Amino acid sequence: MNYKLLFPTYRTRYRFVRDQVTTLKPCSGFSRTLNVGSGEGDYDPMISTVCQELISCDINPSDVDFARTLNQHIKGLSYRVQSAMGLEFTDGEFDLVVSVDVFEHVEDPRQMLRQISRVMMPGGIAVITFPQTRFPITYDPINYFAGSRLVSLGAYAFGHSSLIDGTDFETWVQEEGMQVLVKKNLSGALIGAMELYWPGILQGLLKANSGNSQKRGGDTRGLRPSSGEPSMVKLTDFLIDLDNRCFQGASNSIGLGYVLRKPHS
Repeated sequence: MNYKLLFPTYRTRYRFVRDQVTTLKPCSGFSRTLNVGSGEGDYDPMISTVCQELISCDINPSDVDFARTLNQHIKGLSYRVQSAMGLEFTDGEFDLVVSVDVFEHVEDPRQMLRQISRVMMPGGIAVITFPQTRFPITYDPINYFAGSRLVSLGAYAFGHSSLIDGTDFETWVQEEGMQVLVKKNLSGALIGAMELYWPGILQGLLKANSGNSQKRGGDTRGLRPSSGEPSMVKLTDFLIDLDNRCFQGASNSIGLGYVLRKPHS
């Protein structure tokens, strides 16, 4: 069971990516897709359904080893150990690039976007999520009132190096000559109140590689996801839908979701 799907913030990101790649999928599927920062591979079964070939990469060899074993039954899926800061692919290889909550873990998110743009085909699509600077007070009141990272909790848990400002991100997108097709708030004040501090603390206690740092293979400690949706995910979906109805138009959200397009020359 992929227990992560029970967490509203995770499930919200998952639904955003699933809905976007399904809506944008060509009739024959995307030809070649890249998942940047694939982690434990829990998004790959879903992404693989919309493409002919999927390459997933992550900087952490332990996570790559786990993901490769978890998803060994999926045809057309392969894994690489690579850094998002220097992708080892040629220019214009992919017509779809997916990156879920990775920008906040790298030293230079602007460079990461530059790499994503470089490996995208003209006309290609990128689906990207990240936690943003303008999070609800209900999610992390300590760092909210501090105005910056005071404690490694809440918005700054999960090994986050920094949060991304949506305005800055859109400036980088424009500088790369890409277009924003979709922008969506991901998780508002209701979900923030439900996840006040405890998920980050729980991850630190239970999750393998809880800091999402670079580690060598052989790390079997901690909790790892397996395939399949838990039945209680319907309750999580209900809470997400309620949060959307109440706070989708708010100025603050825990995360942002974007769909970008690289125009033809």
